[in-house]
Amino acid sequence: MTAPLYTRDILRLAASIPYLEPIEEVDGYAEKRSPTCGSRVSVGVRMTEGRVAALSQSVEACAFGQASAALMGAGAVGRSEAELREAVTGIERWLSGDDEPSWPGMEVLAPARARKGRHGAILLPFVTLLAAVEDAR
Repeated sequence: MTAPLYTRDILRLAASIPYLEPIEEVDGYAEKRSPTCGSRVSVGVRMTEGRVAALSQSVEACAFGQASAALMGAGAVGRSEAELREAVTGIERWLSGDDEPSWPGMEVLAPARARKGRHGAILLPFVTLLAAVEDAR
């Protein structure tokens, strides 16, 4: 018997997305859509000294995308653009089967590693956050 795709931990994360309320004085904003699954994420950021000081996100995605957005939100504040770029690259490598996850808690999403069709939804919150930070420059 195979392990379930949506574990209890994934569903718990999907139901706990932080920073859903809009923030005032957004420095950067991005909205991205996954062409493979139709997931959509938007992120607004306020930056201080080159680091994420506050963020807001809107997430329309499957449970993997929602869980990923919860993980992104939990660790985004205080990160620099370089750290976020490195995280996206590390998550891409991890999803491809290499290395350890480059973001805290990503191991919960391990059931999706073998399903390439879910990779876009997992990356989407992180790619969108990075784009919002780049927009703030």
